[in-house]
Amino acid sequence: MKRSKTAFWIFVIPSLVIYVTFMLVPLVASLGLSFFEWTGYGAKKFVGFSNYIKLFTEEPNNQRLGNALKNNAYFFVITMLIQNVLALVLAVFLQKGLRGFKTLRTIFFAPCTVSVIIVGFLWTLIYNPIWGPLNNILAGIGLEKLQMAWLGNKATALPAIAVANAWQYSGIPMMLFVAGLNAIPNELYEACAVDGGNEWHKFRHVTIPSIKSVILIVSTMTFVGNFSSFEIIYAMEGTLAGPNYATDVMGTLFYRTAFGARTGSPADMGLGATIAAVMSVVIGVGVLFWLRLYIKQDDTKGS
Repeated sequence: MKRSKTAFWIFVIPSLVIYVTFMLVPLVASLGLSFFEWTGYGAKKFVGFSNYIKLFTEEPNNQRLGNALKNNAYFFVITMLIQNVLALVLAVFLQKGLRGFKTLRTIFFAPCTVSVIIVGFLWTLIYNPIWGPLNNILAGIGLEKLQMAWLGNKATALPAIAVANAWQYSGIPMMLFVAGLNAIPNELYEACAVDGGNEWHKFRHVTIPSIKSVILIVSTMTFVGNFSSFEIIYAMEGTLAGPNYATDVMGTLFYRTAFGARTGSPADMGLGATIAAVMSVVIGVGVLFWLRLYIKQDDTKGS
């Protein structure tokens, strides 16, 4: 027993030290910085809740915050519909055990290993309004009316980036869905077939109920990833999150505010830390919501 406890702490302590050093300490420091006025150099000035008041009540900060939260929610919904539906379809396809499915699984997962900057650059080329392949394909099939500057249009810029984001990260939920599908007993499908169920009935009444816990885990991961997103927006639209802040999310708003990037305004580390604190609260509340659904689902399954 003593040896097992020693082994336990040998493995836990390094991970705990890394987590505290690189996650907990910066989080607490950022929360503390939100109560100060600081440009990144020189002395800090304690201002209490002044940064929070400024963020929620003063223009244009409150407008920018509301716009970023709205865009984050929109980005999350689009990603859920495209990324996770696509991942489930691919997982069901791979579950059929077709020849070469291991190679296909590797191909589908490969985009997850590519740098976000490269993915952003690749999709920027695809969306190019002059010689991009997307507009050329639309022209080739007689849909010239649908050609547009995808990243230059306020209505399509954020969905276009969400498609690129979903394309890159569909492999992760796909693998989770594959694991969930593998855990479903064949007897359930056989019982459904005996009762006269077709493939759609099997999917609706056996597959979906059996992987609800996996769906909730994937939804939580998607929520956290989307509400902390920055790189893909930065790679495709820059820190200004154009056009006219149509793709601005909490991450880009934080970056511009904290570092004063290309906006003509000075860096405001205190207000940036306040935005980061709001991000943490939103993500924390969202995770608790999804966790509650997961626990409720687990209790239902157990009963």
